[in-house]
Amino acid sequence: MRCHAKQLIPAFILAIGAATASIAAAQHAGHTAAPPASPATSATPPTPITMDELHRTGGVPRGWKFTLPAGNASAGREVFGRLECSKCHEVRPDYPRGERAAGDVGPDLTGMGGHHPAEYFAQSIIDPNAVILAGPGFVGPDGRSIMPDYRDSVTFTELVDLVAYLKSLGGGEHEHGAAAAARETTAGPYRIRVEYQDADAHGGAAHHHGGGAATGAGHLMVFLADAASGESIPYVPVTAVITAGGGAPRTVRLAPMLGGSGFHYGADVTLPDTTTKLTLRLGAAGLKTMGASGARFGKPVTVSVDWK
Repeated sequence: MRCHAKQLIPAFILAIGAATASIAAAQHAGHTAAPPASPATSATPPTPITMDELHRTGGVPRGWKFTLPAGNASAGREVFGRLECSKCHEVRPDYPRGERAAGDVGPDLTGMGGHHPAEYFAQSIIDPNAVILAGPGFVGPDGRSIMPDYRDSVTFTELVDLVAYLKSLGGGEHEHGAAAAARETTAGPYRIRVEYQDADAHGGAAHHHGGGAATGAGHLMVFLADAASGESIPYVPVTAVITAGGGAPRTVRLAPMLGGSGFHYGADVTLPDTTTKLTLRLGAAGLKTMGASGARFGKPVTVSVDWK
């Protein structure tokens, strides 16, 4: 990416300091001021862990990784425009190639939402040299990315929203054969990611599954992970109900699979262009669970995923 994003952390700290000073002034004046509200989240809180357990696993929970909070894609689109990211990056149909300034070059971001996790986009914005993409004009004479480092131009909230906008850039008509943007949510003890590859990405009419007849179907993938540890969860019965305009809902059973994207529950199925919702039904875990996990994974979970 090549966006304008300067000194993120200092700007965020200044914003916190300004808010704290405002609250203190109001209290000094004899008024009651409520602290800023915490960002809303739909994630189920993880199971509490003791300090001793934290230290035994290296200072972080088992399987821990940093996860960027959810953002507002609409607000992120405004940030993208304000920072003039379109002068280097094309996003069809929002920002066509014609908006690029002469000599400015950056990767085409159309359809990129499903190709990278949110944390990768965030790193690309605040540290463009963490991963340097080879491409025509992407690398300068010094061997570093030509994308400037402008971290003091965005707050943390704006960064989160900008990433949400980039994650919303699905494939579909723009990137033939690419995976649609991943849908991510949390329900019960599960962190769930849903992806879909169209027929071209999945092999088209020439694809054979398990030595059977050829099929032109796409491939639906559901990735299940423990919301607390981040580890993949096997042995869970997974069913998807596909709701599309103009037809009755279709129920599909997903099977455990291994592929280029790793372990997932999948099915060769075509999602119509009119698909509006996927309802996932996760049965109780089919393997022996011990301790607190027995209660966490022993109950069925149903979650709806918007697909518009």
